[in-house]
Amino acid sequence: MEKSEIEEQKEEEDQIVNPWEVTAKDGGKIDYDKLIDKFGCQRLEESLISRVERLTSRPPHVFLRRGVFFAHRDFNEILDAYERGKKFYLYTGRGPSSEALHLGHLIPFMFTKYLQDAFKVPLVIQLTDDEKCMWKNLSVEESQRLARENAKDIIACGFDITKTFIFSDFDYVGGAFYKNMVKVAKCVTFNKVVGIFGFTAEDHIGKISFPPVQAVPSFPSSFPHLFPGKDDLRCLIPCAIDQDPYFRMTRDVAPRIGYQKPALIESSFFPALQGETGKMSASDPNSAIYVTDSAKVIKNKVNKYAFSGGQESIEKHRKYGANLEVDIPIKYLGFFLEDDAELEHMQKEYAAGRMLTGEVKKRLIEVLTEIVERHCRARAAVTDEMVDAFMAIRPLPNMFD
Repeated sequence: MEKSEIEEQKEEEDQIVNPWEVTAKDGGKIDYDKLIDKFGCQRLEESLISRVERLTSRPPHVFLRRGVFFAHRDFNEILDAYERGKKFYLYTGRGPSSEALHLGHLIPFMFTKYLQDAFKVPLVIQLTDDEKCMWKNLSVEESQRLARENAKDIIACGFDITKTFIFSDFDYVGGAFYKNMVKVAKCVTFNKVVGIFGFTAEDHIGKISFPPVQAVPSFPSSFPHLFPGKDDLRCLIPCAIDQDPYFRMTRDVAPRIGYQKPALIESSFFPALQGETGKMSASDPNSAIYVTDSAKVIKNKVNKYAFSGGQESIEKHRKYGANLEVDIPIKYLGFFLEDDAELEHMQKEYAAGRMLTGEVKKRLIEVLTEIVERHCRARAAVTDEMVDAFMAIRPLPNMFD
């Protein structure tokens, strides 16, 4: 049962998680169990991960194995349909508010690429340049420029152009897409969006009218050039859990306008270098590793800012070991170190005090440097013509092959 959004807003807030703000009480950690209960989604069980492995004949992605993607809505139904031979399509997005992406921004795209490759399905990627223009006080032109810059980073993740359509709202909204927006808008009262998103009388009407824009890529009829006559095609949305409010609204409305509810698979937040208290701050460049950081900058950031769970002296550390619960280098390795056996060994040795903080940080620096340098090489190869090709409104005749 999905909770009434208005009721849940009235509950005593000890943590705030919405598309624009993620904070826990007194700078604590986000309680994901509470979030699952509050939002009314389901925990991603081991049995579902095993099913993914069986259906795709490939090992589950590291983000699945390690619980980075930890919650879902109807993912089991997507797998049921896939098992019966019915395909689906993927939808994810990016709000282009900065020139460079940090590693936390890349996580949904890295995972979406895995899903596209594993299930061999098409993908639509929404660049919400209109949203950022309204929320970040950017000009229309600057939002559009950032959307194209961010598209280059997204393309660099390795998406298949024969199965992928990237669009910016400023360019694409109209026609069938706009018709669906109006259908959604007619179903959602002002009280409802206040309850879901916490809008106030001080928010401009652009913000209040935006949610249908993010809702309707969930419906295949919004893309007549891709899915003509396929109005019953299911949609799966990989995203961070702070985007859930948009899709609670979408799932509430979908049956009322004759569409299938989108399914979701949702990730936890990538912690800031300084500690696990919600999301990283774009205003503090030292809180995150950016895909534009040099090897030297990565090394400096990890050594200087990555919060350690190690003891203050070597003697104490050898005696008591590290607190893995708060150690950021170990948490980052949990996201990005592919080798399960190596990670397990490091966790064990570090917790026992046999491995020192410096050794853990050194390994993390190697892993992050390799990821960022690989991404930079891939991005440097992305031309404006490639961006145009991914964003061209065109059929994708081989998208289900």
